[in-house]
Amino acid sequence: MVINKNKWTQRIITIVLIVIVLGIILWPKFKPLFTADSGGGPFAGQGKRGAGQVLYASGYLIEPTQMNELIYSTGSLIPDEEVELSFETSGKVVGIYFKEGSSVQKGELLAKINDKPLQAQLLKLQAQKKLTEEREFRQKQLLERDAISRESYDQVATELQSIEADILLIQARISETELRAPFDGIVGLRMISEGAYANTQTKIVRLVKISPLKIEFSIPERYAGEVKPGFSITFILDGEPKAFEADVYAVDPKVDIDTRTIKVRALYPNAKNELKPGRFASVQARLSQIKNTIAVPTQAIIPEMEGEKVFIFRNGKAEEVKVSLGLRTESHVQIREGLEFGDTLLTTAILQLRHNTPVQLDTLITSGHKLNQKP
Repeated sequence: MVINKNKWTQRIITIVLIVIVLGIILWPKFKPLFTADSGGGPFAGQGKRGAGQVLYASGYLIEPTQMNELIYSTGSLIPDEEVELSFETSGKVVGIYFKEGSSVQKGELLAKINDKPLQAQLLKLQAQKKLTEEREFRQKQLLERDAISRESYDQVATELQSIEADILLIQARISETELRAPFDGIVGLRMISEGAYANTQTKIVRLVKISPLKIEFSIPERYAGEVKPGFSITFILDGEPKAFEADVYAVDPKVDIDTRTIKVRALYPNAKNELKPGRFASVQARLSQIKNTIAVPTQAIIPEMEGEKVFIFRNGKAEEVKVSLGLRTESHVQIREGLEFGDTLLTTAILQLRHNTPVQLDTLITSGHKLNQKP
């Protein structure tokens, strides 16, 4: 029984070896029956259906476009003029003549310090001046008759000039007790009450001129030669539905070495005082304008080692086109070479696109509007 089992095992091993050898020899002849490229077999046709599958993509019809080279910056609204008013002398505040938050005119009296002692001195000097003027008149008549010496007349004339100088000095000191508006503007909240003692360091009120308003912002140093006085800008404010326009009136002559930017200031008329200083502003400055050019969405550009390319829709297939880029904006880029007006650019499914891939458009966009959109 042992001998028979051994013989049976040897026969099985021999049969298996023969099958393996025959399989190796005959496999090349039967291989096409089991591949996707074959015309028969259980897997036939699958590869061909994958290669010929149609992709759905969105198209962008290229038309003449106007492009603007823009600078985007942030800035602040600042008053045309601003000052915190104080008295030029010390004393008790005897009058406050402005209403908080109201408009005032240049030279308008805002507050007053007690000046009674100075007024008394002024009256005394004015009386002395009157008497001295009469003496000087008489002395002059006597001098013309050679009744007195020239020296006597000069003493009286000098005394009169001294009194006049003292009067001017007192008047100047009286003016220091008056707080007047140095320019047209709007007064803020007062910082002192009537009856308080004020000195030259005491802040009385802030005066602000907000018509016009200044917009201060910064631009990169490479645009230093392009933004000049008279240059127009647009700015928007949070919560305001419209954009505002202003004109540059001054450019800082020095570049900030820390930020490599240049400060610029523009003026906005603000005739109705609708805008308040201190607000944050988003500034947009247009440097140049290009008309009738080709501009395409940025997402349609495919970067490569040799340059950039796009896919256009032509004869039902995707066609690869090399392009040369120009001006860029936030959402679009100018195409200098490679495309023509009337071409249909493919903007979606670009990662799956290959040259000559069958494509069917599901959306066509032109001039920013969607046309022929299919459900």
